[in-house]
Amino acid sequence: MSSIADIRKDYKLQSLSEQDVAADPFEQFGRWWQEALNSEVDEVNAMTLATATKTGIPSARIVLLKGYDEKGFVFFTNYESHKAKELVENPHASLVFFWKELERQVRIDGAVEKVSAAESDAYFQSRPEGSQIGAWASPQSAVIQNRRIIETNVAKYTEAFAGKPIPRPDHWGGYRVLPVCIEFWQGRSSRLHDRFRFTREAGNWKRERLAP
Repeated sequence: MSSIADIRKDYKLQSLSEQDVAADPFEQFGRWWQEALNSEVDEVNAMTLATATKTGIPSARIVLLKGYDEKGFVFFTNYESHKAKELVENPHASLVFFWKELERQVRIDGAVEKVSAAESDAYFQSRPEGSQIGAWASPQSAVIQNRRIIETNVAKYTEAFAGKPIPRPDHWGGYRVLPVCIEFWQGRSSRLHDRFRFTREAGNWKRERLAP
């Protein structure tokens, strides 16, 4: 069996030059996002969300992007979850998209704020009923004795909300990552990748090429 160190892939699909990169990072993200959609990238909106405690101890997990615009990038979760508690202590986060089919990565760093209650309500009402029930049934990140607890909660809330609209629980809603740094990475052969970083300075975006 080959060793882990022998596992490698040479990236050869595309390049990224100064002429290819938009002056605005949201425009550039939009271009890549549309190309990822057109390429039918699997789980295109999956992104790693990294948070940290107030003392800097990090943790990371995959969440789903549910919207973006020039204000930032939005995801939803339980406000009592592990990640949410860290965001109370340290309201900053990093996001990473990896679209392996296109050999591309996007990194986003910034402060985090809750979206408005109206935004959370609107997205919650767009979710399938099972996911709405799940938001009520799961004390996310809490220690539970067994899965029966979740199944019992699902049955309880399914009965409680039968035949009527399911309201958004107060402990569930959205966050928006407000970027101060966005990096676009295009894989290239021999690990000589193309990297462009945008940083926000005095309300404007500064674009720089980084060494691979």
